[in-house]
Amino acid sequence: MSADDRKRKEGASPDDAMSSAVDTAVAGTAANAPTKPKKKRIYHHLYFWVLIAIALGVGVGIAFPAQASEMKWLADLFIKLVKVVIAPTIFCTVVVGIASLGNLAKAGGLALKTVLYFNITTVFALGIGLVTINLLRPGAGLDMELDESAAQSTLDAAAATEAEGFTSFLLSMVPDSFFSAFVDGQLIQVLVLAILVAVALSMLGTRAEPVIRALDTTSRVFFGIIKIVMWAAPIGAFGGMAFTIGRYGEQILGSLAYFMLSFYLTCVLFVFLVLGTVCRLAGFSLLKYIRLIKDELLIVLGTSSSESVLPRMLVKLEAAGAKKSVVGLTIPTGYSFNLDGTAVYMTMGAMFIAQATGNEVSVWTQIAILLFMLVSSNGAAGVSGAGLITLAASLQAFDDVIPLVGIALIVGIDRFMSEGRALTNLTGNGIGTLAIARWQGDLDRERLAKVLDNPKLVDMDELMKLDAEGGHRSEGSGAADRKEPASTSASS
Repeated sequence: MSADDRKRKEGASPDDAMSSAVDTAVAGTAANAPTKPKKKRIYHHLYFWVLIAIALGVGVGIAFPAQASEMKWLADLFIKLVKVVIAPTIFCTVVVGIASLGNLAKAGGLALKTVLYFNITTVFALGIGLVTINLLRPGAGLDMELDESAAQSTLDAAAATEAEGFTSFLLSMVPDSFFSAFVDGQLIQVLVLAILVAVALSMLGTRAEPVIRALDTTSRVFFGIIKIVMWAAPIGAFGGMAFTIGRYGEQILGSLAYFMLSFYLTCVLFVFLVLGTVCRLAGFSLLKYIRLIKDELLIVLGTSSSESVLPRMLVKLEAAGAKKSVVGLTIPTGYSFNLDGTAVYMTMGAMFIAQATGNEVSVWTQIAILLFMLVSSNGAAGVSGAGLITLAASLQAFDDVIPLVGIALIVGIDRFMSEGRALTNLTGNGIGTLAIARWQGDLDRERLAKVLDNPKLVDMDELMKLDAEGGHRSEGSGAADRKEPASTSASS
């Protein structure tokens, strides 16, 4: 009987089982593998079809704007297909990850480091947004007329958010019932429930092992569903891009284009200056990391939703060398509390409105805005249309210096800004996960170096297949058969 078989029979932890699965799907993990993995043809890669879909969407949006503006439902359908499995997947992943640690003190330390790291990067995101908007001043001299009716729905949603207040936000983190969090799809509530269940299971000791294995198996079922759904990503990207160009294409040629370009420039600066520094401190290359997640970035570009690739990020980062327990806690927490792109957008949006309406804002008031938004941005993930609505809700506190109705100025280009927010959020969450894994001592740096040097070593199709099959290797291809060197099927 092989070592892997003995582990399964003796009840190896799900973390060990998944690690075995990852080793299967990451080519070259066998030090003496004699053959290089077979290269896939370009049309076998998901990113190829997503790129084609985005290009087609832009073309259709330009050529047939009226028809293209009605295609948003394609992107919405894809996002809904992904969201339907996000809550149970996150619940199972977080519970298994924390419970597998077997040490509540270690789990608490991981959670504390995660929250601390994300708040620090959010401060930098808010700060760099303030600096660049004051240097570039895209709204200066515009004296734009305000059309409050254009943003009435946003203002109404902001008023409701402001009325609820921070206390209500804390209360909203706890669902009305155990299952309502899953029904409503509230990721923060699911995360709270998962942590409570994981702690309870940890306290049960060995008696909890069957439950942990059952939840791990359940998560693999959902990963199997996700593998199927992801091949609809090109359709979603096509619909999302066609809608965006068809509905808003002409508007970006106006005076707001400078603000939009300023925002994207700031996001790039944040990624390379702040996140790039984090990457160097953690011992890996930012550019190589971006190359690793290019598929996910393209899907987000087409759909304007970072949630659409959340399950893929869980699998890919574990394949890159981060321990399952770290990935399982950090990624969902990041999606709830680490919205770097949204933070950049909030400070820049506030100051752009002030500049465009001719209001001067003192340095001390800007610092107060930054501190206020540091708190308010933590609740953004639970709000539909998070960036714009949370910005409007934050401006309620500073309506005497920045007119709240000024939110109407940027409603028209918010769709374009949402793509920048989502791309920055996704990049920051992944880097944060790897950095925290390194900080915890739970990062396989050798595996990460191999994967970053050659991203083709990670085949997401194979990984999702192994997840769905419970992390078992196909017959004759796994570590159980390492009596002689084996080349993996990661890229076959």
